[in-house]
Parts: sequence; structure tokens; C-alpha cells
Amino acid sequence: MDGNLVPRAQAVVSVFDHGLLYGDGCFEGIRAYNGRIFKAASHIDRLFASAESIRLKSPYTHEQWIDAMRQTLGANGLTNGYIRVVMTRGVGTLGLNPFRCPNPSCFIITDSIELYPPALYESGMKVITARRPRNLPAALDPSIKSLNYLNNILAKIEAIDAGVLEAIMLNHEGYVAECTGDNIFMVKDGKVTTPPDSAGLLKGVTRAFAKSLCSDLKIACEERLFRLDELKAADEVFLTGTAAEMIAVSQIDETVIGNGAIGPVCRRLTEEFRSRVAKNAPED
Repeated sequence: MDGNLVPRAQAVVSVFDHGLLYGDGCFEGIRAYNGRIFKAASHIDRLFASAESIRLKSPYTHEQWIDAMRQTLGANGLTNGYIRVVMTRGVGTLGLNPFRCPNPSCFIITDSIELYPPALYESGMKVITARRPRNLPAALDPSIKSLNYLNNILAKIEAIDAGVLEAIMLNHEGYVAECTGDNIFMVKDGKVTTPPDSAGLLKGVTRAFAKSLCSDLKIACEERLFRLDELKAADEVFLTGTAAEMIAVSQIDETVIGNGAIGPVCRRLTEEFRSRVAKNAPED
């Protein structure tokens, strides 16, 4: 918390913090594997990009953030786990003016996480299509990983109400954008396709890593716009995210994807992902 290691019970923010009052801030979710912080530099680069987009200046350098993550992992005795890095606007007035908050509040949490039950990684998961569209990019840039996640949360509620754990979100033009907390890929005739940034999605770090794995394994991969009917007609669909890692989708709404099991491309990419992060997770 703001440069000091504190027990969980003392890790609190002020009720006057604009992060709490207005969702004014940004964050990153990061994983550690065998003491290595997966894509640490990429995550902190994105944190700084998000902060710059909302005109929030970090009081710490990239290196200081990464050092603080290592210290917090060490203090909790973790070599494998989840890291949440948060930078809020800080304490200010009750008005919206962000420039009345003189000092950002910065904190790091390290803990364990299990986003989806282990069994779903073997069977694939069912998802729905959310009725609620993704935020209009011109209104709220989705590349900013901000503390305001209400758009995603409302779509997540739709998923939970439907008895599943994830929902696909379409953009304002009806193209597939992403899920509530994961990026999305489809496979057709051996080619991997994922929506482009212009679809209105968060530029996922694990998404970028999955694309690099495709390149390394000589699996054709492209970015382009596509609609829900094309997604449902895919041979395979899978999701990527820091917390989710890589997980196959077996069914979308009432449509079974492929044969309803993990497909060969997803399985190959998942095995390669797990192998790389287990041996020597890249930190760049």
C-alpha cells in the first residue's frame, strides 16, 4: 500500500478515494509461475498506457512496480499465484474533478485465483451471448483497463443468470468483440481468427502471447471482424486471459461448437502455453 507492506486487514483505501467513488483508476491482473512474473513488462506497460489515457501520473517507475510485485509475492510466500496491481486517482473531493486528488493511491495484492473450475479446462465451457453490448469505443476506450468494469459486470450477471460463467459481448455494430473478462478466438479449417483492436476490446496480454504461439507453431492466425453466426459455425472456439489462461468453449447459447470437446488446435496451443510458463515464463 503506497510503498509499504501491510497485513490484509490494514490494506484499506479512504472512502474519499476517487477509485472507490467513481471507478477512477486503472489496474492489471498478472500471474506468477515458479517465481517468474508472466509478461511483467507488458502488463506494466499497459498500466502506464491506461494511466496516461486518463491523465493519471504514476508515482513509481516501471522497475519500481515490478520490484514491488516481487516483494509482495515474497511477503506472502508465493511462487505461483495471481497479482493485482491497482492505481487509483487517490483521495479528493466529492466532486468529479480529478485534479483535486493530489496523490494517486497505489497497491498490489498477491493471492491465489481459480477463475473457472478445473474440470472445464478438460471438457470446455458453455457460454452465452450477452444482450448488453460492449461500451462504444468513442465513449469509453476499451483499451483502458480502468476500475470502471460495470459494463462487463452487467454482462457477467447475464451469464450467471443463465447458469454459465462467461458471456460473449458484441460491439455496437454487432461484431464479436470479447467476453466479460477474456479475449476470444475461433478456429476454422485450421486457421485461428481473433477480433481486431478496432472491434472494441481490451488488448489482452495473454491474447498477444497466444498469437505469438500461433506464429511459433506455424498455425495461421489473423485478426478481422466477424459476427456471431460465423463464430458459432467455427470448428473450435477458445478464450484467453491472464486469470483464465486458455480455455476451450464447447457451446455458445444453444449451439454446440465442433464436436463439443476441446479441438486439436486449442489443445496444442494450451499444451504449449502450459509448457512455456511452467519451464521459464517470459517476463518481457
